Amino acid sequence: MNGSRIAAIGHYQPAKVLTNDDLAGMVDTSDEWIRSRVGIRTRHIAGPDEPVDELAAHAAAKALAAAGLTPGDIDLVLVATSTAIDRSPNTAARVAARLGIPQPAAMDVNVVCAGFTHALATADHTLRAGAATRALVVGADKMSDVTDWTDRSTCVLVGDGAGAAVLTACPPGEEPGVGPVLWGSVPEMGHAVRIEGTPPRFAQEGQSVYRWVTTQLPAIARKACEKAGVAPEDLAGVVLHQANLRIIEPLAEKLGAVNAVIARDVTESGNTSAASIPLAFSKLVERGALSTGDPVLLFGFGGNLSYAGQVVRCP
Repeated sequence: MNGSRIAAIGHYQPAKVLTNDDLAGMVDTSDEWIRSRVGIRTRHIAGPDEPVDELAAHAAAKALAAAGLTPGDIDLVLVATSTAIDRSPNTAARVAARLGIPQPAAMDVNVVCAGFTHALATADHTLRAGAATRALVVGADKMSDVTDWTDRSTCVLVGDGAGAAVLTACPPGEEPGVGPVLWGSVPEMGHAVRIEGTPPRFAQEGQSVYRWVTTQLPAIARKACEKAGVAPEDLAGVVLHQANLRIIEPLAEKLGAVNAVIARDVTESGNTSAASIPLAFSKLVERGALSTGDPVLLFGFGGNLSYAGQVVRCP
């Protein structure tokens, strides 16, 4: 029951970049219109031969290498995704097969944009209980598969990608590196963000989501910090779900994390759903914006009007 820590993190994005000007040639929009409303400049789009489990496996392989571990060291694989096309095998099992992980517990977690922080908490709880010793936690989504590219209100938002973290159980006496989770949802407002239908398509009620995030979530994010015993002003980093720059900035300001680096990866990656938090976190670590041991708030929110957040120590 000693808790867990993040040993390493990694990310992956497809090579193809779709700019705002590219989108202006597809729908009635413009670079200025998109930047002024959501702050996005570019997004990465996977090809038809790049399934979501391939994106996830690339990010997972980087995290494993950074942790200095082999596939055989992992006994739990959790993949947060809402864009898996097939029901079975699940995405986690396919990632495990791609990486050659023998006999892991392998499960998908579908909480849409809050999926990674839910999966991270689930892995932490599993390690605390002694049911696993090393876990691979991945957030991966191929939003381009569920997007109506003729709908300018949604197609300008999305991108594809993956991010992954390796969690290891803490030895006795070591302070846990993953803080307590604060999570919940507003089930009666589940219609505000949807991926449904045949074929499935992403849709949302933008104003409802904006009001909920900016009015309700700052207090919830502060409670996540309280559970970890970390004041917002002591945070070194804040990685919120990368939904929209016009949501991220006011939420970070209301949180009161005045000394923190705020992730703004949405500007170059768009909304990658469950991938957005580990993708943005990994980029901050890669460029040296955060140091080992720094307290960082990870806070996901979105589909189902679900949320989950925890303070972690930077690997």
